[in-house]
Amino acid sequence: MNDENKNTEEVTQEESFPDEEQETVANESAADQATDEEEVMDVIPEDIKKLKQEAEEWKNRTLRVQADLENVRRRNREERERDAKYRAQDLVQSLLPVVDNFERALQVETESEEAASLLEGVNMVYSQFLDALQSEGVEVIKTEGEPFDPHLHQAVMQVEEDGYESNQIVEELQKGYMLKDKVIRPAMVKVNA
Repeated sequence: MNDENKNTEEVTQEESFPDEEQETVANESAADQATDEEEVMDVIPEDIKKLKQEAEEWKNRTLRVQADLENVRRRNREERERDAKYRAQDLVQSLLPVVDNFERALQVETESEEAASLLEGVNMVYSQFLDALQSEGVEVIKTEGEPFDPHLHQAVMQVEEDGYESNQIVEELQKGYMLKDKVIRPAMVKVNA
């Protein structure tokens, strides 16, 4: 029996030891947890600040990208409108020498009735041609008697004429044309000094 009592004591000591160890571990764990919570409490405000700052940066980037996209859309729309408005520019520029030749042909003096009827036919074609150009927005630039405008006129000569003010157009040497609000070819003119 003595041996049994010894064994029982040993078992009792062994059983009681783990409980003490568990209690110590629990105390250490509680202390660690408290320390962790304090660290977390210290870290959370910093992390929140970082996350808020990062979110603000992303928001700003998004706003900038949206603004850039809107600017690209606006520029594309304006380019399409401008292209539609001036779509006939190349054609008009290539047809202006034809208009000049028509005008030269119409200045010819006719002596016979046949030449006069031919000239009348050329005049009708010329009128139709000008009507077609005007329907596309082509206008002749006014010159004689108008003040000289370097945006509309090209001064080829400067003369001193009585009856004209300084910087006033005296004579048109070649017609100028505008397509809507854009100068296609400036008028060549003589300007009073």
